[in-house]
Amino acid sequence: MIHAALYGDEDQAVILTYAWDRLLIDPVPGPRGPDNFTGLQPLTPAVWAVPAEARPIAPAGSTLPRLAAELRHTFALIDPRSGVEGVTRQLEELVDHLSPESIDLLDVGGDILARGDEPTLKSPLADAVTLAACCQVNAPVRLLVTGPALDGELPLDELRGALGPLIHTLTAKDTEPISSVLEWHPSEATGMLAATARGVRGTCEMRDAGLPVPLTDEGPTVHEVDLDEAITRNQLARAILTTATLDEVEAHSREICGYSEIDYERNKAAWLKDQPPVQLDPEAVLSQLDQFEAEAGSHGVTHTTFRRITEALNLNGSLREDLRQLLISSRPKQYDAPLWRIAATTE
Repeated sequence: MIHAALYGDEDQAVILTYAWDRLLIDPVPGPRGPDNFTGLQPLTPAVWAVPAEARPIAPAGSTLPRLAAELRHTFALIDPRSGVEGVTRQLEELVDHLSPESIDLLDVGGDILARGDEPTLKSPLADAVTLAACCQVNAPVRLLVTGPALDGELPLDELRGALGPLIHTLTAKDTEPISSVLEWHPSEATGMLAATARGVRGTCEMRDAGLPVPLTDEGPTVHEVDLDEAITRNQLARAILTTATLDEVEAHSREICGYSEIDYERNKAAWLKDQPPVQLDPEAVLSQLDQFEAEAGSHGVTHTTFRRITEALNLNGSLREDLRQLLISSRPKQYDAPLWRIAATTE
């Protein structure tokens, strides 16, 4: 979406990204590496492309093959298992192989600008690894932050002073190239970013904890941020510059931030494993949805994500798509694509 807005629909990109879809899609904690897939294609000795025919090896899951099937760009896998040194090597090999016209490091939400001690910060590790690697690669990298505060990590008031110049404000037209993807992709931050670009305003409840996120006019903005200022601000990114394993990165995260987000996923995965399977009973689901909406609406919430509904109703992540289809077919007026609008309550 950002690439089409800044470079045009016809320009093709190589998107280097994590296979890290969290537990709703992938029941295995942490990011996936090349050995978790079949059908990958080598781009360089350290970088593998994820084509449409690639498949994650069970029980792992990944949205990347489906993205590759629906979008015209090349998707390549960030493999953080060799720490920042490994990701830096992957970037350098890609730069040598592709000689790209530009390199953008894109963060949705702005938690890449976290110091590390913020009480609302939940997932600093992935951003810190990529930031640290981009600061060491021998090529110019532009840091872009879009959807400030939409990931529910840092409040907008904390981010404003760190954001650089505004370079674009996304519109409904900008969402068109990914409109089909928005119908199924589970990313809450991307969904809210697209929704704000389409004009949706209010408060969106997200994640398993039901975090309220404001949907404002600042949601669809894209800012450029000085890379050196970002690394100076991000304590975790500075600490992991010379790490050679993911275990080292996790150790620094526990020391600086007080936790590792992969530990959270390990604990949650163990808890989910012990939960009995819950089937999709349409009548029961719609009744539970009414209760959920009444509670959310009483707190001023206007929208929510399908991930939030799935977890709030204690449904298995594999039922998310069935749940989505049930809700849209039953109550189509509440589908504020790609979010779900909370029904207005009457006294």
